[in-house]
Amino acid sequence: MKSDDTNSLRATLRIDCDKCSGLCCMALYCTKTDGFPENKEAGVPCKQLMPDFRCRIHSMLAKKGMKGCLAYDCFGAGQKVTQGIYANEDWKKNPEKATEICRVFMMVFQLHQMIWYLLEALSLVTDESERRKFHDLMAAGRQLTTLPVEEMLKVDLTAYHGKVNQVLKQVSSRIASVSSKKANNSDYFGKNFKKSNLNGRDFSMAIMVAANLEGCSLKGTNFLGADLRDANIKNTDLSEAVFLTQMQVNATLGNSNTKLPTTISRPAVW
Repeated sequence: MKSDDTNSLRATLRIDCDKCSGLCCMALYCTKTDGFPENKEAGVPCKQLMPDFRCRIHSMLAKKGMKGCLAYDCFGAGQKVTQGIYANEDWKKNPEKATEICRVFMMVFQLHQMIWYLLEALSLVTDESERRKFHDLMAAGRQLTTLPVEEMLKVDLTAYHGKVNQVLKQVSSRIASVSSKKANNSDYFGKNFKKSNLNGRDFSMAIMVAANLEGCSLKGTNFLGADLRDANIKNTDLSEAVFLTQMQVNATLGNSNTKLPTTISRPAVW
C-alpha cells in the first residue's frame, strides 16, 4: 500500500459528524455514570438530538461534564453508513429500518476500528511478508463493509476479530521484547508518573484512569486498549506513542503543550 493510499484510508476512518445522521446518539447504549446526558437503551435517540441530527447541547458538553459524548469516536462509521450504505435513507425518514441501520453502524464501527489498528501496526513492521498479511486483513475488513446489508448482518465477526487480535498481539509482544519494558501489572489507577521516562513501556490493556502522565516521555510507548479516561497528559510528548486512538485521547486531560501523533486530532475542549 502506497503512502497516498494509506493516507486516503486513514481519512475514511476519521469522523465527519456533518455527514452523519446522528448514529452514535441513536445506536449506542448510554448511561449518565459514563458521562452521557441520560440513561438510554441502544436504538433510542438521545433527547438532545435535534431534527437536523445536531446536538442541542454540543457547545455545553464540557461544561456539563458529558465526558462520554466528548470522548466517543466512531472511526468514520457514521458517515460510511449514512452517506454510503444508506444514501438518502436515514432512520428518521425510514423508521422501519432504524433497528437495521443501528446494527449496521455498530458492525461497521467494529470493522473500522480493527482496520485502524491494522494500519497502525503496518507502520511498525518492515518485513514484506508480514506487511502483506496486514494488507490482506485490511482488504478483507473493507470488503465486509461493502457487502449488501442482508449479507453483512449475517457475518460473524468473531473469526476476523481473532485474526486481527492475533497479529496485533504479535506486534505488541515484539515491541515489548525490543524495549524490555513490559509493564509488570495492568492497574495504574491514579498512578503518578509525572515527568517519568516511559519510553518503550507496554501499557497495552492497562487501567490508567486518572493516571498522571504530565511531562512524561512516551516514545514508542504502547497504549493498545489502555483505559486513559481522565489521565493527565498536559505538557506530555505522545507524538511517537503507538496504538493510541482518537477516542483514548478525547478522554484525557491535555493542553496546548501536549504533543500528539500526526494521525490524532487535538480535542477542541483543550
